[in-house]
Amino acid sequence: MKAIVQDRYGSADVLELREVERPAPGPGEVLVRVRASSVNAADWHVMRGDPYFARLFLGLRGPKTRIRGLDFAGVIEAVGPEVSGLLQVGDEVFGEVEGSFAEYVRVPAHLVEHKPSNLTFEQTATLPLAGNTAWMGLRDLQAGQKVLINGASGGVGLLAVQIAKARKAIVTGVCSTRNVEQVRAVGADHVIDYRTEDFARGGERYDLIFDLVGNRSMSSLRGSLTPDGTLVLSGGGSFTGGALFGPYRLIIQGKVLGSFTRQRLVVLEAKPSKENLAALRELAESGQLVPVIERTYPLTDAPDAIRHVEGEHARAKVVVTA
Repeated sequence: MKAIVQDRYGSADVLELREVERPAPGPGEVLVRVRASSVNAADWHVMRGDPYFARLFLGLRGPKTRIRGLDFAGVIEAVGPEVSGLLQVGDEVFGEVEGSFAEYVRVPAHLVEHKPSNLTFEQTATLPLAGNTAWMGLRDLQAGQKVLINGASGGVGLLAVQIAKARKAIVTGVCSTRNVEQVRAVGADHVIDYRTEDFARGGERYDLIFDLVGNRSMSSLRGSLTPDGTLVLSGGGSFTGGALFGPYRLIIQGKVLGSFTRQRLVVLEAKPSKENLAALRELAESGQLVPVIERTYPLTDAPDAIRHVEGEHARAKVVVTA
């Protein structure tokens, strides 16, 4: 099968389309014929080995997992032993697993969910990682609360705005000038253009701030929270030539300060979850969650897709079709 393979850290030039052995499903696994995947910031972070601190668990000289990609939407091609009858050959499914920039991917059955019936494979492929991150980041949000989403025009941000509205929250999105109308179109009650306005100086206080960028100081984020508000930190950052800690700097601060303040400082760990995928499917089928796709690339051009996202040019999700 064809796959996008990486042997060493570097720019998208290190990614190669190669013929590799097609995997076979083991006990409790299914083999999925990938119809579409999508690009996430995590893909270029792993590709670059950036920040350098992350190489302690990604691999010191190159990534341990050599095939890039995390999201998938496709059709079950084969089922391994010990898989529940709820999953069968021919089922249209989606989920998150390493190595999805390929024609086939092997996935633990407990991380696979049936595809939303009203979405295409391309739309569905935008949901697993970004949707799970948005869902987990907003799980404690209550109806009527005020939430600010910093990075509202990104892949996670556009889904987070919609999920927050589904929870009947009052949503403020922060984005650049060119994305204001798009963030408003997916449901944000208020949109702040960070090029002309600093939300930290506006005097507004929020019950929850979901930071998807990692470009603000801890003091400015906490200063925009209510006294008992919640700050959710979820990575972010852009490639600036290599960094030791990058967005981990803010995450480390959150872990250290979390025990010394009334405000809740949450470092988000959005692990793949079948239950969360099912929740996203229900939101999509009810019309409350509509994926936004900016561009679609064939598998052969996956390196260009990652370049586009890495350079902060993407205005929504970028999809790769196999």
